[in-house]
Amino acid sequence: MIIVIGATGFIGYYTLRELMNNGYEVVATGRSNKKIAKHIKDMGIQYLDFDLRNPHDIEKLPVENVKGIVLLSGLLPANSDVDLTIDENAADYIKVNTLGTLNVLEYMRKNKINKLIAASSYADVYQSWGKYAIKETEPRCPILKGDHAAYVISKNAACDMIEYYNNQHALQGIIFRLPPVYGVGPHDIIYENGKSKKSGITIFIEKAKNGEPIEIHGDPKLYRDIIYVKDVARAIRLALASEKAKGLYNMTSGVPLTLREQVETVIKVFSENKKSEIKYRPELKNSTPSFLFDMTKAKNDFGFIPEYKDYEKLMIEYKKELESGDFSFFYDKVQ
Repeated sequence: MIIVIGATGFIGYYTLRELMNNGYEVVATGRSNKKIAKHIKDMGIQYLDFDLRNPHDIEKLPVENVKGIVLLSGLLPANSDVDLTIDENAADYIKVNTLGTLNVLEYMRKNKINKLIAASSYADVYQSWGKYAIKETEPRCPILKGDHAAYVISKNAACDMIEYYNNQHALQGIIFRLPPVYGVGPHDIIYENGKSKKSGITIFIEKAKNGEPIEIHGDPKLYRDIIYVKDVARAIRLALASEKAKGLYNMTSGVPLTLREQVETVIKVFSENKKSEIKYRPELKNSTPSFLFDMTKAKNDFGFIPEYKDYEKLMIEYKKELESGDFSFFYDKVQ
C-alpha cells in the first residue's frame, strides 16, 4: 500500500492515477476540496480527510502493510493570498511544510515505514540559476527576500529533517527538487505576493487560441527547465520501486527551453484560425532568470528519463487533456 498525502492537488492526483494504473494499492488523503475528494472516491480509492498540521490526524493513517508515503501536501506562495507589504505568513509555511513533514516522519518511524518521497523547491539554489546545469551537490543559495523566501526556508528545513531521519533512523527518504510543473490542474490563477493573476502559460494559450498578439518581456533567449506532470508521476513510481534512490534529486526535463521557443510552440499547437503575432518587449523586465538542472542522478539511480523532453510533444498532450473534459473537477469552485 502507498499513501499519497495531498492527493487532491495537481501532482497528487496524477500520481494516484499513475500508481493505480500500475497495480498499486493506494490510499489518498486531502483537505477541504469535497469535489475532488468525491472524484477520488468514485475511482474506488480509499480517501481520508487529513490536515498535515494536526498530529492527531496522523492517527487516521493506516499502519499495516504500508510500503511508502508520497508527501505532496504543502503551502505554496502561488496559493497564498497574503500581501507581504501588509502582513506576514512565515509561521504558516513552517507549520505546514516543516512541522507537517516532521509529523509524517514520526508516524513513519513509530510504525516502521521506511520509504518517503517528498517535494522541494528549485529556488533553494536561486543564486546559481543561469550559470550552468545545476547538480544536487550545489550549495544552497536562496534569496531571503520576497514572497518565496519563507516558503523556501520551510522546505529546506523539511528536507534537512528528512535527511536527519535518513541518517538517524535508516529512512529511505527521497526528495524531488521540482521546477514549474506543467499539466492540467487548478493553477490557471496563481498568487504573486498576495495578488491573483493568470499564470504565464494560461495567458499564452488563451491568446494563441484567439489569435491575439503574445508579448515576450525581456530577453527572448532566457531559458527555463520545466517538466510535465506525467513525468513527475512516473518518476515517483520508479523511485518507489527503487532500493537505491535516496536523498535529493533534480526532477526536471534537463532541457533549456527559451521564451521564444515556448511561445512559438504554443502558437503552433493552440492557434486555430489566426496565428498569433509575437511582440518583443525587451524594455520590460522578466522577473524570472534562466535556470537549468542536471538530470544524471535520477537516471543513474532509478532509471528516470523524461518522456516529455520535447516541448511540442508536451504541449500536444497538454492540449489533448485540456480538451478531453476529464479534468473538469479541478475547476469546479464548489468546496
